[in-house]
Amino acid sequence: MSIDTMTARTERGPLTGAVVQLVLMAALAATTGLSLAGWLAGAAYAVALGLLLRGGMRRAGMRALGPANTVTLGRATLVGAVTALVVTSFQRPVSLPVLVALVGVALALDGVDGQVARRTNSTTALGARFDMEVDAFLILVLSVFVAGTFGWWTVAIGAFRYVFVAASWVAPWLDAALPPRFSRKVVAALQGVVLVVATASLLPEPVALVAVAGALISLTWSFGRDVAWLWRTERARRAAVAPARRVPALARGARPAGRPASVSA
Repeated sequence: MSIDTMTARTERGPLTGAVVQLVLMAALAATTGLSLAGWLAGAAYAVALGLLLRGGMRRAGMRALGPANTVTLGRATLVGAVTALVVTSFQRPVSLPVLVALVGVALALDGVDGQVARRTNSTTALGARFDMEVDAFLILVLSVFVAGTFGWWTVAIGAFRYVFVAASWVAPWLDAALPPRFSRKVVAALQGVVLVVATASLLPEPVALVAVAGALISLTWSFGRDVAWLWRTERARRAAVAPARRVPALARGARPAGRPASVSA
């Protein structure tokens, strides 16, 4: 198989996703309406998604997405449509039933791609990262949407992970592997549920406000506990490495006790 053929197959999945994304946005524009900013945001999302996914596939040596990643790509296109609607909402009201339906399907499919990956024995590091990034961006977009009702502090819910990743560039010890915790999964799921309920206006506004604030508090606790665990692990690693570094230094400068250092003439 030629390199050109492999490259064409690698690009086929991301390109198909971008085309589906644009078709979905055209359908939304014809039915519920999209602003120019919404169109631009959705198009930029589609281009960025295609480029990042293609790059990830090339680095992983994947010639095709596979069934599980195809499901995740379908979720990602729905998130792109949600993004276009949320940006449109900055200028004019959007259809809440349509927005909630898109979000609901995207969240419902969240558990499907993992099951498909396990049943087809197609679990990959790229697939896990792809799934996580789609979830994270959806939470960010929803946190921006509910900010119009409760204030911009809600954006912290979606921004937490991106701030954590940015901090890991400065402090690489934050990028270490974390132990699996069920509570982390519960807190992550809680963010999606609460933001969807707040988006759909299913609760009275004061109750929804308390729920969103509670979600942010639980997320702060979860991230704080993980950061504390990572710092303790890093501190223990440094304490273990320090003696090993001192021994060679002492060996290079050591001399028998009571014997003065030689003086060069």
